[in-house]
Amino acid sequence: MSQAPPNAVIADIAVALSTRLDDIVDGMAELVFEKIEFYRSPVVSRDSLYEGLRFSIDFLLTNLAQPGLLSVDVSGPSTTGRKRAVQGAPLPEVLRCYRLTFAYFWEQLLAEAAQFGEETTHALLTAASRVWALADIYSLAITDSYREAMAERMVETDRRRSALVAALVDGQSPDGDATWEIARTLGFPYQGSFVVLVAEAPMWAEPPLAGLESKLRALDVGSAWRAQPGHEMAVLSLGSQRPMDAVLEAVGDCATGRVGASPVYHQLDHTARALRYAQVALESLPEGKAGVRQLDDTPLTELVMNSLDTTRRAVNRVLGGLLSVPEEERTTLLATARAWLTAHGSAAETAQVLYCHPNTVRYRMRRLEEYLRGPLDDPMIVAELALALDAVGTFPALLDQHRSPEQSRRAASD
Repeated sequence: MSQAPPNAVIADIAVALSTRLDDIVDGMAELVFEKIEFYRSPVVSRDSLYEGLRFSIDFLLTNLAQPGLLSVDVSGPSTTGRKRAVQGAPLPEVLRCYRLTFAYFWEQLLAEAAQFGEETTHALLTAASRVWALADIYSLAITDSYREAMAERMVETDRRRSALVAALVDGQSPDGDATWEIARTLGFPYQGSFVVLVAEAPMWAEPPLAGLESKLRALDVGSAWRAQPGHEMAVLSLGSQRPMDAVLEAVGDCATGRVGASPVYHQLDHTARALRYAQVALESLPEGKAGVRQLDDTPLTELVMNSLDTTRRAVNRVLGGLLSVPEEERTTLLATARAWLTAHGSAAETAQVLYCHPNTVRYRMRRLEEYLRGPLDDPMIVAELALALDAVGTFPALLDQHRSPEQSRRAASD
């Protein structure tokens, strides 16, 4: 930055102050320790503070003492700003330290000028704009370098956390010390309550769950993310309260596409398995609509997930005849069958749930038997029906293969 040469009288004051540099730095340090509580913590060591203060004094004295200086070297304040960012010092406290110490330096300038006489003091006041311009340059250099360093740290931290999430969801650290170290770095417990989210990104370059992190923090839920083309994954640490309903509500508020959630699991090295649940939950949602679904961790669900082709063949064998009937009738019979199984075969309880007469339930179940491989008093037939209903509940698309093109179009638009 170009500046007019400072008055030679001010240069004389600067030279005189330079002989008391150590005393001035000591005085500044004591002022900082007295006024700013943060600097009494071990985050910024005493030696590091002294180094930063010496940078600031050198900067000011150098630029005041050299009348022919045409540019300002900001390497000193830039070094201080970057170092404070790396140390984790809050920027407001860093700037407050500088303002306090600069005011102290100005008082030292005035005191030194008084030693030279009234004319020198007047010359100093005349050159005050130069002094305050240097203060502004120094402050901006600290701020810019601090923010630049913090931005770099954030990028590095995001990359590191993303790599750790990748290791978890890819199953690269199935057990042992590696997973413990991942947990420590992410700020997660090794054993706790966790959920995996998979969110599709319907629009390129836009986050599919924008704003969710702040909502999760408000719920005291930790999160670690990994972004990939077309979707984003997150591992959530729920803490001891496990507010799953609140978490799913927050996810739903932010979702712009389909989002799958795994069941709650309790050990971090089970993340890869949980990811599969979340992926299946996402795939089971209708395409083209925003929504959230969480699968339950049941033996039947796991069986369905592990082999979709086998499941499809099993559904065809159990429900093949039923899936070919008109959609309205099929939907009614399947809904009745689900309620009947939940009611442990009680027509009366099923009727209460469906708001119909028990005889209506019995009629529908007899109709259902016509499409099954045997009567419903056979435990094997009941087991097959339960498996098939769980399969089509998890993968609604299994119903599509028996729909007409018109039925599929109507289902997609509903």
